[in-house]
Amino acid sequence: MSNFRKQHMDINWYEIIDSESTYPIAEASLKEKASVIGRVGLLMLSSGTAAWRVRASMNKVARALGISCTADIGLLSIEYTCSGGGEVCTNALSLRTTGVNTHKLSYLEYFADNFAERTEKYSAEQFHRILDKIENMPTNYKAWKLGLAAAFACCAFTFLLGGGIVEMICAFFGAGVGNFLRKKLLEKHITLLANVTAAVASACCTYVLLIRLAEVLLGISAVHQAGYICSLLFIIPGYPLITGGFDLAKLDLRSGLERITYALLIIVPATLTGWITASVFGFAPGEFSDISLSLPLTVLLRLVTSFVGVYGFSLMFNSTRKMAFTAGLIGMIANTLRLELIDFTGIHPAAAAFIGTLTAGLLASAVKPLIGFPRITLTVPSIVIMVPGMFLYKGIFFMAKNDIAEGGLWLTKAVLIIIALPLGLIFARILTDKNFRKSS
Repeated sequence: MSNFRKQHMDINWYEIIDSESTYPIAEASLKEKASVIGRVGLLMLSSGTAAWRVRASMNKVARALGISCTADIGLLSIEYTCSGGGEVCTNALSLRTTGVNTHKLSYLEYFADNFAERTEKYSAEQFHRILDKIENMPTNYKAWKLGLAAAFACCAFTFLLGGGIVEMICAFFGAGVGNFLRKKLLEKHITLLANVTAAVASACCTYVLLIRLAEVLLGISAVHQAGYICSLLFIIPGYPLITGGFDLAKLDLRSGLERITYALLIIVPATLTGWITASVFGFAPGEFSDISLSLPLTVLLRLVTSFVGVYGFSLMFNSTRKMAFTAGLIGMIANTLRLELIDFTGIHPAAAAFIGTLTAGLLASAVKPLIGFPRITLTVPSIVIMVPGMFLYKGIFFMAKNDIAEGGLWLTKAVLIIIALPLGLIFARILTDKNFRKSS
């Protein structure tokens, strides 16, 4: 018998409520109302959305029930107080880990938006039954499909970074193997640092093996080793980096700092694993060989590969295919615009990133009334492809080699772009959402 014990104990929601009552939740006790509010917030938090959105959903439910709710939200926990009718109820809830699930997030937003019209019909137990179904929704894709999604995404990413067909093929297989292994480890609840390290190492080793075979069997030049880093870009935590920026902009400092710290807990071991593996095999980051393409063909290929990259990353966030397709169209326009601005205007990459993400945010706001998906399920996947994973890797690589000047230069470039990414979405939200642009 296994001696494994959960460190985060499950909550029995049905012990909190009167499960034998059939009266509507509008007539329930404060404790029962608070249990539904807290569970909605906890499920929203588990889906990877920003603290501002978690609080907004909890507030919608609280207002519908005629009570007040204040919440302090972090990356993995919520402490909240509900008050009404002369009573006060305070609870603390926590998750065992975090992740991103845009499909579940869309269901939870629909639940919160339509909660008010059902408060006179459904009991607290019935609402918890609905939340049971949302919580236990199976993921849309098996491990091999997520491996394939990462493979296509990183293959497309390789072209956008300047790689050719050899680098794209090797990155395809490296990322596919790495993300497949990561998904399998997550299914077994392997801890964060272990699954990140194993996934990155497997991706890097696959790339190295293919390149070495190509060099021996096909006479491929060693210059194609430059695409090595592209095989591990599936691990870059774009979602927490961007939602962390959102939280900081709304003064949710606890959540924002915790999300950025979580992102660093992935970035640092991932890049260090990549560096160690590269050192073992004698690889070093280099420049891609020039590819001569006409302007119209370059733009066309950037549009196609941007769509493929965003579509693949969206599937990795458990988006439905329709969500992923919509995000792909937005990302296709925004990312190509960013790259063309850099090529033809000489604009700073961080400024181009800001314009690209601003465009993505405005496009997502424009199509939201037509398709109904939450904006964050479209905007964040559409700009993850802009996260400078290669800059981060080069920065860590050169710092580890004691080349502080070169490493600091690449890290500075990366940080400026990373700051610009959420800023673009934030200003798009300020321009299009009156609730977001006001401090209330």
